[in-house]
Amino acid sequence: MKETEPKKDWKTRLHGIIYEAETKEGKLFDVILLIFILASVLLVMLESVKSINEKYYTILNISEWIITILFTIEYILRVISIKKPLSYIFSFYGIIDLLSTIPKYLSFIIVGSHNLIALRALRLLRVFRILKLTRYVGASNRLIIALKASKTKIAVFLFFVIILCTILGTIMYIIEGQENGFTNIPKSIYWAIVTLTTVGFGDITPQTPFGQFIASIIMILGYAIIAIPTGIVSSEMTKNNQEIENNTEVCPNCAIEHHKENAKHCYNCGSKLHS
Repeated sequence: MKETEPKKDWKTRLHGIIYEAETKEGKLFDVILLIFILASVLLVMLESVKSINEKYYTILNISEWIITILFTIEYILRVISIKKPLSYIFSFYGIIDLLSTIPKYLSFIIVGSHNLIALRALRLLRVFRILKLTRYVGASNRLIIALKASKTKIAVFLFFVIILCTILGTIMYIIEGQENGFTNIPKSIYWAIVTLTTVGFGDITPQTPFGQFIASIIMILGYAIIAIPTGIVSSEMTKNNQEIENNTEVCPNCAIEHHKENAKHCYNCGSKLHS
């Protein structure tokens, strides 16, 4: 006689809907959440337009409260559906989810005309909701893993760039002098960073022929330097392309992600996965 699968409790079913995208319920939940995330970011943008905010303030405010309440419910459900809630609360996505929810409540609690400027800044934190999108973009997992694998190389590269800018800034301070706007070494280093990154604000410019020659070399050098981090990350993404799976399984115990396809147990804590 064929054995029937044990009936899943409500927490297991809830975890499958919220954290997984392999079932119809999970996919529907993700699609609905994506719509509300995009709608909330759109509301933040519309509120920043003075004419629209003055005319439709009530509608925008009610809409924002509805979305905030829905995100609050989502946050609570994510916490209670994990056996170790702190693993989610202090995770990257857990912090982003909290930051994207609390500003509306803070603006409700803190009152007083002298606080209006601070409240406006707090309300802008809602734009963090757009970072919630990364949870649902499969390619973002590849990028995050590639960045983690490249962090040592990128750190060494940035340290080299800092040394280079310090040397070039000091040289330009010696060549140009205070009379040409290079009043001190820190300001000269600032000019070197702006020039090396090809930003070119133009607030400080070399006046001597030799200084302009050095500046030309720095500008050309900047194009090569900008391409290096891109090459490092691209190399890691290509290297790990075959190793990264698109499995959306999230451990119901420790909330860890990136499990291998068809994995039965969590590679971090050993707990049994739903699949």
